[in-house]
Amino acid sequence: MDNKTLTLVITLPLIAVVLVLIGIGWRNRLRRQSDVEQLPAVPAELSLPLAAADGQYVATTTAGDWLDRIAVHGLGIRTNAELTVHPEGVLFERSGAGPLFIPAASLAGVRQDSGMAGKFVEKDGLLVLSWSLGTHELDTGFRTRRAADKPALLKTLQELIYAGPQADAHSGK
Repeated sequence: MDNKTLTLVITLPLIAVVLVLIGIGWRNRLRRQSDVEQLPAVPAELSLPLAAADGQYVATTTAGDWLDRIAVHGLGIRTNAELTVHPEGVLFERSGAGPLFIPAASLAGVRQDSGMAGKFVEKDGLLVLSWSLGTHELDTGFRTRRAADKPALLKTLQELIYAGPQADAHSGK
């Protein structure tokens, strides 16, 4: 047997084993996260957007743990998306995955960061929304396609969060 054939005979089974292990890991993650509540439905009628931007939906992770990707409900799938901010909440129209709507009352904060769940960019290159889904605290990352869109989006999100009913809870009112 020549070297090329031997290399192929060794490499192909190794690749197959790695792919099987990745599949088992993802299935186990789905099982562990089965208690994550269903996503809120997109309201039938949304007000006109306060801000919008095209970009990339990075992932949703457990709040504070940027490596613990949430796999259920398609939240772990990185995809192109359009983010629109409405008075009712934030809508991610994701290509290849269902829409993700975060009601304004569920939003807890927004910040800029440089990475999450395997996506790393320049300093403050990601917008990360902190929000709650039932008893779970989550972070969702979004990278705008154009850097010029990010400041207006960040400002609008901050205004939405700090003007909402959850702002009273944070301020002690």
